[in-house]
Amino acid sequence: MSIDLANAVGPVYSSGEHITMVDDHAAHNYSPLPVVAATADGVWITDVEGNRYLDALAGYSAVNFGHRNTEIIAAVNDQLNRLTLTSRAFHSDRLGPFCRDLAALCGKDMVLPMNTGAEAVESAIKVARKWGTDVKGVPTDQASIVVAAGNFHGRTTTIVSFSDDESARRGFGPFTPGFRIVPFGDADAMAAAIDDTTVAVLIEPIQGEAGVVVPPADYLPKVRELCTAANVLMICDEIQSGLGRTGETLASDHWGVVPDLYTLGKALGGGVLPVSAVVGNNDVLGVLAPGEHGSTFGGNPLAAAVGSTVVSMLGTGYWQDRARVMGAHLHSRLSDMVGSGVTAVRGLGLWAGVDVDPALGSGKEMCKKLAQRGVLVKDTHGSTLRFAPPIVITIDEIDWALDQFAKVLKS
Repeated sequence: MSIDLANAVGPVYSSGEHITMVDDHAAHNYSPLPVVAATADGVWITDVEGNRYLDALAGYSAVNFGHRNTEIIAAVNDQLNRLTLTSRAFHSDRLGPFCRDLAALCGKDMVLPMNTGAEAVESAIKVARKWGTDVKGVPTDQASIVVAAGNFHGRTTTIVSFSDDESARRGFGPFTPGFRIVPFGDADAMAAAIDDTTVAVLIEPIQGEAGVVVPPADYLPKVRELCTAANVLMICDEIQSGLGRTGETLASDHWGVVPDLYTLGKALGGGVLPVSAVVGNNDVLGVLAPGEHGSTFGGNPLAAAVGSTVVSMLGTGYWQDRARVMGAHLHSRLSDMVGSGVTAVRGLGLWAGVDVDPALGSGKEMCKKLAQRGVLVKDTHGSTLRFAPPIVITIDEIDWALDQFAKVLKS
């Protein structure tokens, strides 16, 4: 793929000039790799100078189906020519089918549409507290929610209130009360934290930001049992792990666990625009009444058209099967690197957390070296790298990317 600079819109800037403009005029809430994307297709990104990179991050799972997936782009173009936004002040002909079909995909009967992942989590927290007050009978303003250490559910003020990442919390207090943090994977600690005020347990089935941490095999089933016994809602944050990434429609499917609420996002927007949702049954989501929660863009016709297309694609099972097959090859190749600069590999499906020997450099340094070889990944927590390429990736492309990784480790 090449860039037609002669037909570019507006001035043509170099990568360095773009980066300088961002440094000068954008808030410094990110520290990105020095790559300036200009175009993309499938698993490949091309920068403003025409250099190509294999995208092994996929927008933290937002681009599960590949950059500019033709089926999704066709749906977007069709909807752009019809209707884009009404707000929820009116009905649209796209919202009902989207909610019906997404609910069916998840085995539930109701959807609360939102935009970003953090909005979905905030919405689930509000629903859980309302359910706890109106249905369970927890006294007003006493509802508690149990969460797991190492969690990542977003960066709003409420969500960072129960983060144990100091960089996400420092300077942002006072924090929202009502949360208890227990170790991830420890069902006994979870049981000890639940009491009569507990309205929900909020967990990621697989912790992404923590380094793609997979819990013990009996953990999620035990949490489900605890929640049922204590009349507590189980909320699974599937914003990164869901919608095909791990080889199942939802990561919790690996353990046969059905939570009361799912939070979904990222891939639900098809790599095109923000689409998120809380999915559950009427006995929980039905606690909301008009005016108690809302979003101008939540469930807008364009978002619903994209979301419906994603749901239809997942309904075939093709993407889940492909993630399993490609993921097995990814993990096989990465496991072969253990002892040769890699100390551990974790994950499921086309999602891997890779611990690199700290003696070889920090995670950020490894990412920069990989970018120089045309592979884009993201570090987290020291020397851990995350590999999560679009599901359209091929065996040959996985091999090429991991060959570059092996060369970086040896260098």
